[in-house]
Amino acid sequence: MTTISGKVDPVVRRIGASDIAEALVKGLRDFQAAPLYGLAFGGFYAAGGMVILLCLTAFGMIYFAYPLAAGFALIGPFVAIGLYEVSRRLEAKQPLSVRAIWSTVTSRSEIGWMAFVTLFIFVIWMYQVRLLIALLIGLNASFSSLREFLTVVLTTNEGLVFLAIGNIVGAALSLILFSLTVVSFPLLLDRDVDFVTAMVTSVRSVVTSPLPMIGWAAVIVLLLIVSSLPYFLGLVVTLPVLGHATWHLYRRIVAPVASA
Repeated sequence: MTTISGKVDPVVRRIGASDIAEALVKGLRDFQAAPLYGLAFGGFYAAGGMVILLCLTAFGMIYFAYPLAAGFALIGPFVAIGLYEVSRRLEAKQPLSVRAIWSTVTSRSEIGWMAFVTLFIFVIWMYQVRLLIALLIGLNASFSSLREFLTVVLTTNEGLVFLAIGNIVGAALSLILFSLTVVSFPLLLDRDVDFVTAMVTSVRSVVTSPLPMIGWAAVIVLLLIVSSLPYFLGLVVTLPVLGHATWHLYRRIVAPVASA
């Protein structure tokens, strides 16, 4: 089986729960081996969340805080690209430097297309939340605080319907994006393949090991949401550990290129 460019498709291997546990352990070790890089990427991710939260507060749209925290998990794989490169360099015993990491990431043009796919789905997620609010709670709904919004959502029929539909749609979008990106970004960083092949390989990895991969998705979403609750501060540590772990899980899933 070959890619659209005529190259052989990456070989996808079946994984189990033990592989996920091992990836997490190795991810933690990479974070400990290069903590400054992990904290920098995690801090950038957390700072982005705080800036958006402050903007929502300033514009009286604090009710977007919960869907933002959930949706923020969608763009995690994109933000963690640099962490994959850190793990790749640690694995290959190559020197670490900001310039080298930046040069490698920017040299992979196909990553830009994957970033577009990621951000596009994130925008869809945020727009569907606003649409559901308009349809179920009111077109001109305005809340002075997050507590007021949660009170409406949790104590009214319209709010409960909004919560149910929103979570179902959000789960579907999250699963789609997870399937498209869980292997794509590391693969594009590691090999010379097109982004379509990367997405197909990523989906194949989920189809090959559905239960372990869905379990990994649940772990990622749960940790990122919980880490987002204290003003996104938990992401400073959670993102780098998960990012490094994703690289090692990719190495378990996609078989190395056979030597000639």
